[in-house]
Amino acid sequence: MNLIKKILAAQAAVLALWAVAAQAATNEDAIAKRLEPVGEVCVMGEECAGVGAVAAAAGGGARSADDVIAKHCNACHGSGVLGAPKIGDTAAWQARADAAGGIDGLLKNAITGINAMPPKGTCNDCSDDELMAAIKQMSGL
Repeated sequence: MNLIKKILAAQAAVLALWAVAAQAATNEDAIAKRLEPVGEVCVMGEECAGVGAVAAAAGGGARSADDVIAKHCNACHGSGVLGAPKIGDTAAWQARADAAGGIDGLLKNAITGINAMPPKGTCNDCSDDELMAAIKQMSGL
């Protein structure tokens, strides 16, 4: 009878090892999924597959002048902080435009920064067209 218990124990051990191996195989898939990279490094000059997805997630298209103003410009130009021309004060904006060489000069100043205003007025990812639209909206020019 002792021999029968040993044979049954051996079979139970084999069955248990098989079950553990099967469970490990399914866990490997879950582990591999958790260990997938969350990003991708892109090298300039080479095609990067993730760029389109990022652009789509970020909104893809150009932001409206109102969006740019509300998020980036209004903090200073809304109240005239440190001498910034206020939104809607066309005379103050016109004086700045005349000194800078027109509305294109205002855009140049916005891109490079002027006085206390940082480059692009804290909107580092704004395009030149978005900045120009914001300037036109704020200045009324």
